[in-house]
Amino acid sequence: MDLTTPFELVQEKLQDWINTIIKLLPNAIAGILIIIIFLILSRIIKKIVEKSLKHVIKSHAALKLITNLSSFIIVSVGFVITLGVLHLEKAVTSLLAGAGIVGLAISFAFQDIAANFVSGVLIAFRKPFEVNDIIETNDYTGKIEEINLRYTLIRTFQGQALIIPNKMIFNNPLLNFTENGMRRIDLAIGISYGEDLERVKEITLNAVKDLKSIRQDKDIMFHYYEFGDSSINFVLRFWVDYVQSHKTYLDGMHDVIVAVKKAYDENDITIPFPIRTLDFGIKGGSTLSDMKLNYARIDTSQKDNNE
Repeated sequence: MDLTTPFELVQEKLQDWINTIIKLLPNAIAGILIIIIFLILSRIIKKIVEKSLKHVIKSHAALKLITNLSSFIIVSVGFVITLGVLHLEKAVTSLLAGAGIVGLAISFAFQDIAANFVSGVLIAFRKPFEVNDIIETNDYTGKIEEINLRYTLIRTFQGQALIIPNKMIFNNPLLNFTENGMRRIDLAIGISYGEDLERVKEITLNAVKDLKSIRQDKDIMFHYYEFGDSSINFVLRFWVDYVQSHKTYLDGMHDVIVAVKKAYDENDITIPFPIRTLDFGIKGGSTLSDMKLNYARIDTSQKDNNE
């Protein structure tokens, strides 16, 4: 058996490979240089973008996302150019097609995660709330402790940590109580039908007009609105400061209730009990001792006869 022919074939094949590598060597060196240049360029662009946007975008997560995305785009462009230099255009087409298929599969498999991520990005740009703001969303109320690109952490007034996916916050109504720095309280009160309504209004407004816990630069509103079952009802509207604390809201309501009750006690104004009672001492009525009652008399003689 002649071994010369197979040996020559292997030698020729190796020689072809070496010749091909030699031909591609300049392009390979150029491709490596291109990759190195674009890696350096991506870091420079990342720093420039970060310095330019850090005063505009306050969200750390959003700023980090944009800087990383800009760096990724620069590196991707350098990678595509390198493949073109190496005459691997078909590989570029295959990579793009494969990336599209993989991206479609991932979007179906992780659609909730993707939705929360996109919602987090939009929240970071729109900034409907910030850390330490007090918000109400999805029937929950509390102070925001953390915002990231996947969820928002809220601390409820009862002290529990509540994690809400960003998709739920972005797609549902949201109340930001901290945004304008104050909040209005609507306090409903009822007084007896026997009271002088104008007198009650004057005493009520005088009782709360100098309270430090409520804002005196905002109008305090008093309006009767209903004839109730046992009282004439009115609503007292006033404003309190509301910046990153729910305590001012509670303090304002507490102080107004105490002041109004004290003023009513001093001026003999009745707040009806929320129960049904027989009270003969209310205004417009008579006490039990002043009423003339007809007592049924027992016919003792008739009683004796029956016995």
